[in-house]
Amino acid sequence: MFCIAPVALAQRADVQPLLSKDLSGIPGKEGLMVKVTFPPGHSDGLHRHNAHVFVYVLEGTVVMQLKGKPSVTLHPGDTFYEAPDDIHLEGKNASATSPATFIAFFVKDKGAPVVTPVK
Repeated sequence: MFCIAPVALAQRADVQPLLSKDLSGIPGKEGLMVKVTFPPGHSDGLHRHNAHVFVYVLEGTVVMQLKGKPSVTLHPGDTFYEAPDDIHLEGKNASATSPATFIAFFVKDKGAPVVTPVK
């Protein structure tokens, strides 16, 4: 198991790899799908993915913000996109009492890290 990003709280996000596949026709790229559950009150640290990231919220409420863009609040059925050069300022569970779960699909360089901390 790997962690999507450092966290400010003691509890880490639960990240379950679902699928990893080389992308034929796109040399050197792979698709990676993970299920992420943020525990109540969870907040990610500043990071980037160096990948195209597609998010679909399954349950709970997730707040996301990219550098230079307004914060968005996502509910079940909502989607979110990050480009390879985006810096993720905020990724948090809006609830202090209930978990939030989403699917993230990455199109990234084969073998590259899923997350890169930003200072």
